[in-house]
Amino acid sequence: MSVTGALYQKYRPHSFAKVRDQDHIVAVLEGAIKKGHIPHAMLFSGTRGTGKTTLARIFAKAIGTKDLDLYEIDAASNRGIDDIRELKEAVHTLPYESDHKVYIIDEVHMLTKEAFNALLKTLEEPPSHVVFILATTEEEKLLDTILSRCQVFRMHSPSRSVLAETVTDIAEQEGFRLNPDAADLIAVAADGSFRDALGVMQKVIMASGDTIGDADEVAAIIGAPKSSIMMQLIDALHNKKRTEALESIQQAVESNVDIKLFVRLLLDHVRAVMLLRNLPAKKEDILSAFGTDMRDKIEGYAGGATPLNSHLLLRLLQAADLVSRSPIPQAPIEIAIIEMTEE
Repeated sequence: MSVTGALYQKYRPHSFAKVRDQDHIVAVLEGAIKKGHIPHAMLFSGTRGTGKTTLARIFAKAIGTKDLDLYEIDAASNRGIDDIRELKEAVHTLPYESDHKVYIIDEVHMLTKEAFNALLKTLEEPPSHVVFILATTEEEKLLDTILSRCQVFRMHSPSRSVLAETVTDIAEQEGFRLNPDAADLIAVAADGSFRDALGVMQKVIMASGDTIGDADEVAAIIGAPKSSIMMQLIDALHNKKRTEALESIQQAVESNVDIKLFVRLLLDHVRAVMLLRNLPAKKEDILSAFGTDMRDKIEGYAGGATPLNSHLLLRLLQAADLVSRSPIPQAPIEIAIIEMTEE
């Protein structure tokens, strides 16, 4: 099947009602607009793909700003003192068609020190018709004096369940069906980014030979392990079978699996067993991310004595921290498995 255009652009929200998982910010912005208390400077902070620029555009539209009076500036490529001086001069001209001129400055942390200082003066005494919306993935790089002059809104990274729900809904609109475990795998790979989730899903739809996507199909596209490899590894760890566990790692490597993603999935499975043993009342929430076969396995492990516990999870977390720094990415996990299993 074919997909026209980038899905993250096609399904970008255009109203507050369509924004997902940012209710704490949407409620404040809608309240400010209703009361007529429009902040002259705001900062949207959050990780990539959480919708900072999208929310800025929605706010601008909600206060009646027409396209002609909306200016988007990429601070990564317009970061110098001369760029900000031009902006300082431009803000004093009146809007063409709207009550407000809105300036969205994306990646604002990329501005030079001199540009920051020039912007600070403008933020202190902006014309009444101007609204600044700054966006950044690295709030810690901003001057305290900038932060103190802005209303700061910190965007949540969407939860795994929200991402899975999002790609499932949009896939359906595209005439494609994602199995629940496939949707969850996309959510894991997206790592808290709506944009990345839709990008992965688009690859799945384009690569699929039919209109249904399963977990193994998604795994092959994003570099995740097949479900059978993960099931074999979890079973080997449960039974403390070192050889089988190490063979599972080798199979993953030979399949060109992304080891960082592989480890993240492994941590999720071991954590699920640990939580289910200690929070049985939350069974449905804990198991909701897994396919039927793996749900049954995890429930079985949690129902009796198992080395899939907090001690193993802690050791795997320590190993995971070393994966990206190791010249042999799988080596830290192999060492952890050897230490935690018996011959």
